[in-house]
Amino acid sequence: MTSPAPTTLSPLDDAPVHVDRRTKFEILFAVMLGLFLSALDQTIVATALPKILTDLSGNDLYTWVVTVYLLTSTVTGPLYGKLSDLFGRRPMLMLGIGLFLVGSLLSGLSQEMWQLILFRGIQGLGAGALFPISLAVIGDLFSPRERGRYQGLFGAVFGVSMLIGPGLGGFLADQVSWHWVFFVNLPIGLLALFVIWRLMPHIRHPERAISIDYVGAAVFTAAVVPLLLGLTNKQTADWTDPSVGGLLLLSGVLVAAFVWIESRVADPILHLDLFRNRTFVVSVLATGLVSFGFFGGIIFIPRWFQFVLGSSATESGYQIMPMLIGLIFSSIASGQIVSRTGRYKWILAGSLAVSSIGLYLMTGLRADTPQTTLWIWMAIMGLGIGPSFAVFTLVVQNAVQFRMMGVATSALTFFRQIGGSVGLAIAGTVLGSTLVEETPRQMLAAGVPQPLVDQFASAPGLSGGTLTNVGVDLGAQILREVPAQFRAMVEPFIANIVAGIHEAFSIALGASLWLGVAAAVVATGVTIVGLPELALRHSMGEATEGTDGRAAHPAPVMATD
Repeated sequence: MTSPAPTTLSPLDDAPVHVDRRTKFEILFAVMLGLFLSALDQTIVATALPKILTDLSGNDLYTWVVTVYLLTSTVTGPLYGKLSDLFGRRPMLMLGIGLFLVGSLLSGLSQEMWQLILFRGIQGLGAGALFPISLAVIGDLFSPRERGRYQGLFGAVFGVSMLIGPGLGGFLADQVSWHWVFFVNLPIGLLALFVIWRLMPHIRHPERAISIDYVGAAVFTAAVVPLLLGLTNKQTADWTDPSVGGLLLLSGVLVAAFVWIESRVADPILHLDLFRNRTFVVSVLATGLVSFGFFGGIIFIPRWFQFVLGSSATESGYQIMPMLIGLIFSSIASGQIVSRTGRYKWILAGSLAVSSIGLYLMTGLRADTPQTTLWIWMAIMGLGIGPSFAVFTLVVQNAVQFRMMGVATSALTFFRQIGGSVGLAIAGTVLGSTLVEETPRQMLAAGVPQPLVDQFASAPGLSGGTLTNVGVDLGAQILREVPAQFRAMVEPFIANIVAGIHEAFSIALGASLWLGVAAAVVATGVTIVGLPELALRHSMGEATEGTDGRAAHPAPVMATD
């Protein structure tokens, strides 16, 4: 079936930065370095975190090393997008990289756990600028028809960082010092900072009075913080717990207040007019849904390799390489295809359908699933996910006025992160509850006598949900928890008990991915039904109609300062 001809859209000056080809690609290289910094940092730190916690005696606070970075980077992303529209990409991107480097230096110098948490927060304040503004810079440098060739590289950057990060983090932590996990950011970031300062033109909007929605920014921050904290707390508490449900309810109230404020201020942080743009709404919804399923897979599958197969953290990072290779390939290829054909709707719909197939296959995961089979499933999933990283950004930038490009790009990034966080929290709940239900059943199937299964289920220290620590001998752990007078009776069945727990964990992980299947199917349907296929614009032209139905503002002016 051939797709209908794209809807005609008048040309718009959404590539106002006119520099020579060499300078353009030097800027692109610097921006990708900055993005690589943010992506690589997360994978390096995750691998080195056990060593850091041991040295700083911070096991009780370890979740905050990750949570505070997530909080500050997610909250500031949309704010940076808006400020880059007002003040220009260059100063905001330089500010973000600068804060990230300061946070990296201070994190590497940390001597106490509270210092590391504080300085990781500073890192996150800078990282919030890197992804949305980097994507907006591509919108400045290239017309929509050209962007697909280069935005696919951003998905590749994340894939490469996941390939390099585990090995580099492990090497630095084991052979050099965990402090260098943070110091390694400095030379890369300084190079990116210099190239951006030296070559990136400054774009200003002479027709617009600069006003900042301070109240909206404050309420937005106040709404996102309890949302992310509540979702983080869900890993250890129930939905009805005040630390989860209470915080989510508070966030909902503050979101309503934020929407009310934004509907009344002259120049809001998040233009509600964007939500009248069908392309933007469908893209945000589809991106959030596919991230909903993808985040659970990328987090839990390495844990399966570690817990069931006994792989190290570094090894498990490399065992998901088929997924990353698929993601990198499809991200780059889809961008090239869109640039050559000018069509994106059926590429996106097809890729989302492929991702749902990959997720569906992985719901069949079992403890005896051959690694090669799982690698094929992961590769299919990666092939489906890749285009959503590259093409949806291109679609949104093509559909909005230039003056809203920064805020629209950052909003897309924000909803991708929120969709992933919500999906991860719900998937974790499904995994935990299914594990508790399946453990006695799978132990019986593995040949463990019913009396032992009953005793296992009734002992707090022997429940299936408490025996999934990686990097330990599961059989030895079980024997330590068994009262001394029963060990002789239990020991002959240790292998059966371990096999039952491994099978239960595998089934539980597969069950948690059903949410991702449903989300990917809905995302596919939403894309097919709701996403218009607008013509990708080639060059400058007359201003076109904006999302609010009024004429777009004149093209911004490029300054050399």
